[in-house]
Amino acid sequence: MQRRSFLRLVGGAVGSAALAWNTPSARGRTSRSAENRASIDSEMLRSRNRNRSTVVCQNGIVCTSQSLASAAGLDILKAGGNAIDAAVCANAMLGVVEPMSCGPGGDLFAIVWLEKDRKLYGLNASGRSPYGWSIEQARKLGLKEIPISGPLSWSIPGCVSGWAALLDRMGSLELAGVLEPAIHYAREGFPVSPIIAGYWRSVNAEKHPTLGKTFAPGGRIPRYGDIFKNPDMADFFEAIARGGADAFYKGSIAERIVEFSKATGGRFSMRDFQDHRADWVEPVSTQYRGHDVWELPPNGQGIAALQILNLLEHFDIASLKPNSAEHLHLFIEAKKLAFEDRAVYYADMDFADVPLRQLISKEYAAERVKLIDRRRAAKNVAAGRLKGSSDTIYLTTADKDGNMVSLIQSTYYGFGSQMVPDGLGFALQNRGQLFSLNPKDLNRLEPHKRPFHTIIPAFMTKNGLPVFSFGVMGGDFQPQGHAQVLMNLIDFGMSVQQAGEQPRVQHSESSTPTGRKMVAGGSVGFERGISEQVRLKLAEMGHRVRPGTGSFGGYQGIWAQADPRRYFGGSDPRKDGCAIGY
Repeated sequence: MQRRSFLRLVGGAVGSAALAWNTPSARGRTSRSAENRASIDSEMLRSRNRNRSTVVCQNGIVCTSQSLASAAGLDILKAGGNAIDAAVCANAMLGVVEPMSCGPGGDLFAIVWLEKDRKLYGLNASGRSPYGWSIEQARKLGLKEIPISGPLSWSIPGCVSGWAALLDRMGSLELAGVLEPAIHYAREGFPVSPIIAGYWRSVNAEKHPTLGKTFAPGGRIPRYGDIFKNPDMADFFEAIARGGADAFYKGSIAERIVEFSKATGGRFSMRDFQDHRADWVEPVSTQYRGHDVWELPPNGQGIAALQILNLLEHFDIASLKPNSAEHLHLFIEAKKLAFEDRAVYYADMDFADVPLRQLISKEYAAERVKLIDRRRAAKNVAAGRLKGSSDTIYLTTADKDGNMVSLIQSTYYGFGSQMVPDGLGFALQNRGQLFSLNPKDLNRLEPHKRPFHTIIPAFMTKNGLPVFSFGVMGGDFQPQGHAQVLMNLIDFGMSVQQAGEQPRVQHSESSTPTGRKMVAGGSVGFERGISEQVRLKLAEMGHRVRPGTGSFGGYQGIWAQADPRRYFGGSDPRKDGCAIGY
């Protein structure tokens, strides 16, 4: 690929968002100055139009949560790269333009359809706990839970190992080539987009000085439209472009992070980095109304989506009105059952005897579905008795040869642990916060163990052929988002774009793999567009309904059709991104 060739297309990219988060309200104004034309009432942003066209193309497509990342990935495809190259490029770009949600300090999972093999591959590039960190040590510090921020929440960042694994096995370009756009924008700067500007406000420079130094330089948080530069991240990307993943895990970068850890009370050692590896894993599936839905096995929560679908398959969802009380009640009750199993059984399978096949079996669902009352919400739910018993980005790409990538990457909370190693330009994740400190739990903290993970890519095939690459960001919400999108597509016949635009519900306060227990059946939140009548009826059925409205998850999806090959791309209006194809 010619150096800087990506610039040819970026200038023509069409951004999907023209509304501002952190600009003065326009309400009550009778006119607007020319220099302030870009500003729009933030209330309008939260309720903006959700009737985008589906993007349809033949040769390649990239769907991400920020338009510059979508454009950079598409340029990789146009320059001769494949879907794998484009996915890594777009992911690196998102680490620059949406740094609170993802980046080299976080973890990565992917499902890839490789056309030449006619097969799905799964990649688990999540990191493990430090060798020198245990429940005993946590107890000596008086901890009952691992802190949300700070160095005790760290696990080894797996992202860069994931990039290397994908490109080494399936890519057509070198890492240096696909990092060019990220290097350029980190060094030269980019205008901050509106939704992401809202996320940026979580920076507390006074409380987290290393974070503030990088992401609020001079004490000022970037606002919508401001040009932000991150020269430290540009230097970091250039270092791994030269030295590959070894520069991160075995070289000076690991040494710098370990020194930072020692200085701030962390537990990292060079051995933790040198022993890290990304693992190729077999995706697992269930069938939902003739479609095979694929997720990755634990330590992630992907199989919760499969469990929810297995339960919903017992009901004629298509006969119900979308987002009616009857529809949402069945979904919420199925979610509760799946999440109680999630709390008990999901853990790193190198350490725990996870009853994977039982959990996603049709026979198990047939027994568990008997617990769903079609008229009343359950207040108390237990996990099944079986033998052996959070901020993210999602992107998807497809190319002219039929390869498709479903990739998700995250630092967990916004800006992860809130700590940036000196001179590296990215925050370290706080994924280690998801270990339980109860020694009886499968997901208990142990040295060199992967924590329970929320980020999950998904894929769907039919008759052995790829039809849908998709994901929904949003921590615990992700399996719920997967199930809601698939009901919209399969049961209600919506397009790939419409399926992600529909108002969503979120059930919260289920039991968790960190040891917390559900109380009084949890609660249900709603997005705008779900009527008061529906909320009232759900309350009458016994659901605890949260007041107000929220915004849940961020979706991207690509639907594939053959003979001739076409791609149909959807991108969530809740985010700043778009689907771009050619």
